Amino acid sequence: MKIPYTSEARDLLAKIPPHRRLPIAAYAIPQVVLLLWWAAFYPGAMSYDSIAYVWHVTTDHWMSNHSVVYDSMVWVSLNTTGDLWPLTLLQTIAMSATIAYTCVMLRDFGVRARWSLPAAAVAVLLPSTGSFVVFVWKDVPYTIGALLAFAATGRLVARRLRGRSEQRDRAFYREMGLLFLGCLCMGVFRTNGLLVMLFAAPVLLFTLPKVRRWVLAATIVPVVISAVLQTIVYPAVGIKTPTKDQVYAMQYADIAVAYGKVPQTFSAHDLSIMKQVAPLSHWGGAASTCYSADPAMAAPMNRPEAARLNSQLLDIWSEVAKRTPDVLIGARLCRSHIAWAIWPGPADKIGYTLISTPSTPDNLFGWADWNPQIKHSKYRPILKMRPLSDTLHTGALFAFKASKLPQLDWLFFRGAVWCYASYAVVLLLARKRRQRGLVALAAFTFGLQFCVLAANPAPLFRYMVAPMFIGFFFLPLLTVRSRLTLGPDTAKPKPRPIPRPAQAVEEERPAAPSPV
Repeated sequence: MKIPYTSEARDLLAKIPPHRRLPIAAYAIPQVVLLLWWAAFYPGAMSYDSIAYVWHVTTDHWMSNHSVVYDSMVWVSLNTTGDLWPLTLLQTIAMSATIAYTCVMLRDFGVRARWSLPAAAVAVLLPSTGSFVVFVWKDVPYTIGALLAFAATGRLVARRLRGRSEQRDRAFYREMGLLFLGCLCMGVFRTNGLLVMLFAAPVLLFTLPKVRRWVLAATIVPVVISAVLQTIVYPAVGIKTPTKDQVYAMQYADIAVAYGKVPQTFSAHDLSIMKQVAPLSHWGGAASTCYSADPAMAAPMNRPEAARLNSQLLDIWSEVAKRTPDVLIGARLCRSHIAWAIWPGPADKIGYTLISTPSTPDNLFGWADWNPQIKHSKYRPILKMRPLSDTLHTGALFAFKASKLPQLDWLFFRGAVWCYASYAVVLLLARKRRQRGLVALAAFTFGLQFCVLAANPAPLFRYMVAPMFIGFFFLPLLTVRSRLTLGPDTAKPKPRPIPRPAQAVEEERPAAPSPV
């Protein structure tokens, strides 16, 4: 059944160049869906961290334990409109544009719109990822940057497969610039985001040999920029650096895990220092779970005292690493299981996937109970859900809660399965095409996964959302034929046959056989 277009619609569609139709559709579809999520959770879904950002920028408590760049965006939004909706609206626009760019990248590999557009729709229709985009969270632009870096890498890989790696045309500089922008976003929107580039860069350098200097600049310069901001610029302008108990919380949690498992290995001197920070019953009790560092840092731990005795606690941690390295490594792997485990851990040990529901309680996640500056803030009236449509809000919240079924947790809220699916697609394509350059497509998935493996405080869903978005766009690559299809922007026109005179054609015909 054909859709009955009006003549005006046909004329409008005819005016759009064929190679522009895919990016326009790939932008419009996610944007419409994300606007529905935005309207349902207007002015934006919030979490404990969202209130922290507002407290930072409205009470002059700027801190670099969260992203200062994202705090600045919160500040601009509040000081221009008095609300947070411009920030979350901008996030929907940026994500939609990045998804459109990713679909164009898939077209470079020969993926047809019938496969890339459904991937774009699924990425924002799923409650887990669709609602995530409208959260007031630094992890949203971080995820957008990761998807952008993946798409730019894909276009560079497609150039290599076409034999155009050595060409320095406008498209090459554009892709390198977008790769740089994606890496920069990961570096400035997450304090440990620079680890992603450190893990991804070697993969890119190995698989893209003819553009190594450019790739090195696009990945390592953002690392340098984010490091300089954290260590030099932010302290110079008066932004408070994280306290020692915030920086070394995972080391304290490692000590607790070791004490819970092998308490006999701790000396009397170790125990005397630990007692000054928290009772030994805490160290060997609730704090000793390996799945999360949060219980170790909760009461009755004296966090100011932990910061004061930080050097002694780090000495204990070093001794733990020497005496029982297996316990320490096991604790780190256990705490980062959100990055590699398909199934969640035991609920009684806080091993379940930590998911923030897009609803804001009246006490602002506890902030209004203990912080008078937030309790009496002039911005408190806007720090609540004010949906543009109650019906839309009810439906969206129902869909989100329904998606949290334990049987679906591995698929909708854990990025590990999408990492493994991405690696499988890459290996399948590389084996079929015999091109190592295709492995570059998995560079940022690898970097994102190993970044969480290297340092992770708890099994939070948001830490692995970026590999999920990337994984959605790996699946259409399964439709790629064995031979790369040129996209419409680079396809070479077929030469037209030169017409010949009729007389010449007659002369070329074989003479009829003479009768016998």
